[in-house]
Amino acid sequence: MINIAVFASGTGSNYEAIMRFFKDNPHPDIRIALVVCDRSKAKVVHKAFKWQTPTVLVNAGRFETKVDYEKYILTKLKQYEIGFIALAGYMRLIGSTILDEYRGKIINLHPSLLPAFPGIDAVGKALDAGVCLTGVTVHFVDQGMDTGPIIAQQAVVVDEHDTHESLSEKIHTVEHQLYPRILQACALGEIYVNNNRVYGREKIREI
Repeated sequence: MINIAVFASGTGSNYEAIMRFFKDNPHPDIRIALVVCDRSKAKVVHKAFKWQTPTVLVNAGRFETKVDYEKYILTKLKQYEIGFIALAGYMRLIGSTILDEYRGKIINLHPSLLPAFPGIDAVGKALDAGVCLTGVTVHFVDQGMDTGPIIAQQAVVVDEHDTHESLSEKIHTVEHQLYPRILQACALGEIYVNNNRVYGREKIREI
């Protein structure tokens, strides 16, 4: 059994999409075993309660250093025997404490076609730049901000009259369809990283 932890800081819409995917497509070797959240008032906490997923709330301000913060999270990951991590709107960079234990086993979802518009508010950046295409990227996590090896991308058309809200909604629709399928493939080892090269990308089209 592969136990997956979802890290989230916000509404939890992608967490819920993951839960719905595995409810509709149960896999005997995969379980969403934990939610890790750094904001006690985040909506994802209530969604995790509804789905009966154990949740760890961690206030980074209570720890003297980032290392201490991540060491605490690591103890919880080990407690729940977590084998894979999916970042879903988690607003902190993963540091070496967790990376060293889960290298090649952490993926992230970003609302742009990386390397364009990394970091926060990628939707706003796309609108400000006046691009006609943006999209969604799933990538493995490394030490940088949205710099890890890319697994999959899907484009989203930016219409002339799109607002931040309307474009975000279109991007979320794509995210909710793409991310759970890629998460399943990565957790099962169908897509993996070795020496900074992504293997198995041809399988994405078959999922």
